[in-house]
Amino acid sequence: MGGEQCLSDATGAAVVTGAGSGIGAAIARRAAARGMPVVLADVSAERIEAVARVITDAGGDALTVPTDVADPGSVESLADAAYARHDRVALLINNAGVESLGRLWELPVDEWRRVMSVNIDGAFHGIRSFVPRMGADSRPSRVVTTTSVGGIGTLAGMGSYGVSKHAVQQMAETLYLECAETFPQIGVSAFVPAHVTTRIFEDVASSAHADEAADHWRTQLREKGMTADEAARIFFEGADRGDFWICTHPDVYARLAGRRATLLTEALPPDFE
Repeated sequence: MGGEQCLSDATGAAVVTGAGSGIGAAIARRAAARGMPVVLADVSAERIEAVARVITDAGGDALTVPTDVADPGSVESLADAAYARHDRVALLINNAGVESLGRLWELPVDEWRRVMSVNIDGAFHGIRSFVPRMGADSRPSRVVTTTSVGGIGTLAGMGSYGVSKHAVQQMAETLYLECAETFPQIGVSAFVPAHVTTRIFEDVASSAHADEAADHWRTQLREKGMTADEAARIFFEGADRGDFWICTHPDVYARLAGRRATLLTEALPPDFE
């Protein structure tokens, strides 16, 4: 079945969106250390150039392609560049994502749309541009989408992000089934981080409530978060096993999934995590 295809069976390039910092940069560095050529995509050309220098200085192969994942044409150009440089893509990581804080009725419409276009549309555009090309190759490959424990649980004040991650989780599950039917050589995984120390709260749109909440979450990540490098190690261990669920914090996932299951099976109203 497609979801059981192990990454260790695959050879080829790794394409990473959101590769300019945090988890994406760490995954790209680890992929290169494993001998994979990498294609780095991010809206910030400066950030991916810095990541590429680290990789090439260590003897790796890195191509940078500034990409706005919210724009389908930009992602199609990313796919064109990846396949122009490399014979095949063995690993696609739909990792680009943004955070947003604030009560649903307080969010500006443009902020809501920004989160949905990057987090949901960005993953969809990656699937649409890469999966047919990967499926045309009979050799094994894998698509991994970064979701979140926010796609399992629910938090007040983080509604737009949570909505987007619930949607992306469903997208990964659907892709798993569809690849199993049509492209069984493509494995599919959902990468589910919890507390990982990244810059995600540095780019939150500013408001009185959001600024206070962002300070809280930055503190949480500093005090409780694992490093992005450790998250990348867990990522590849799970991908090598062919896991669908790849969780940085299995205990947090189990707690949230258990609460969610109880809520659904007993038809309970939402409560605070």
